[in-house]
Amino acid sequence: MRHAILLSALVGALAASTAPSFAADCDITVGLVMELTGPAGEYGQAGAKSVQMAFRDFNDAGGVGGCKIVADTRDSQSQGNVAVDQATQLVNIKKVPVIIGGIISSVSIPILTSVTAPAGVVQVSPASSSPTLTQLGRDGKTKGVFFRTITSDALQGTAAAKYALDQGLKKIAIIHVNNDFGVNLVREFSAAYKKLGGTITATVPYNEKQSSYSSEASAAMDGDPDALYLISTPVDGATIARAWVSGGGKQAFLLNDGMNSNDFIESVGAQYLEKAYGTSSGTTPTASTEYFNANYGAFSGGISPSAPAADRSYDAGAIVALAIAKAGKSDATAIKDAMPQVVSEGGTPIHAGKQEFAKALQLIKEGKPIKYEGVIGPVSFDQYGDITGPFRLWKITDGKVATVGEMSTEEVNKIRAGQ
Repeated sequence: MRHAILLSALVGALAASTAPSFAADCDITVGLVMELTGPAGEYGQAGAKSVQMAFRDFNDAGGVGGCKIVADTRDSQSQGNVAVDQATQLVNIKKVPVIIGGIISSVSIPILTSVTAPAGVVQVSPASSSPTLTQLGRDGKTKGVFFRTITSDALQGTAAAKYALDQGLKKIAIIHVNNDFGVNLVREFSAAYKKLGGTITATVPYNEKQSSYSSEASAAMDGDPDALYLISTPVDGATIARAWVSGGGKQAFLLNDGMNSNDFIESVGAQYLEKAYGTSSGTTPTASTEYFNANYGAFSGGISPSAPAADRSYDAGAIVALAIAKAGKSDATAIKDAMPQVVSEGGTPIHAGKQEFAKALQLIKEGKPIKYEGVIGPVSFDQYGDITGPFRLWKITDGKVATVGEMSTEEVNKIRAGQ
């Protein structure tokens, strides 16, 4: 009930804040396609509010020549076909130059291949980590319009494998969501885990939104694994974890980044998760991190700043806003070119918040370079729109997620290279 009320309030607030009748003639509309409902609803709700907060801060700082950036927010319902329909409306009818979203890869990929790349519209995903997105760039199918503020699962899978073995989890079973994200993460994890000496006892895919996952949990218990690597989303993941525990599975878990969720912990029961470990695309704390952590809860109506995708969604919104200011107009090609420029090395460091964005706007006006250093830390984009950075290692303790370490990109790459 609490989340239904929060979602209702969120959708109402977003609708009120983005109603066309209140938009000034010079305002620039950015499309948001977020998973407000469905299995990834917790991610999308947090992400949408984060982008809204970034736009508020930017507009309060002066906007683009006094014009505001406003968001037209649509619910993908965590479904690719719905996301494509919403993105198509935003591009063809609203003529947006940028779409922020989706959160999950199975939403972002069809938006990219069916809508944004063919139209030449910029797309920024805060949390889609599938290696397929990089490959689409290598194959020339993104036309350079795609960017993301999360590292690829090609790296996360390797980090997770090393972390699992460091915790003594030498035999592991895998249950994974049967989509592009899950399949890719399993592939990358499995290769690294076996190379490092681990044994995978079972790999069991599942389809989303089932009422029961008892058969999948039972199948994964074959071979007496030390732990379960659960690659999922909070709602389905909780159902699977409960089936695993009730079926007699060992109460040790490895979790993907999106399972860093209070809802997941509460639904499963903290007492069953005292040996639950996870990896996330890492953060290097900056002044932006401090600002976001101190202000996001009040802005979002009580969503935790540690909610999945919250931090990197603010950065996605901030980078888009600064790129539009750099471009000086609502033109997709100019914004695409400006995206790497506002996070480029050698620019004046800019952090989150109204005062910092005001400083950035003045520097842009003077023709001087800037480097936005965000909530997740300083990032830059490579030729495929990917970022690189450390991985955060975390553990669930007393019902709370606690960071226990970090793994550098260099260490991950050495493992991948077999060094």
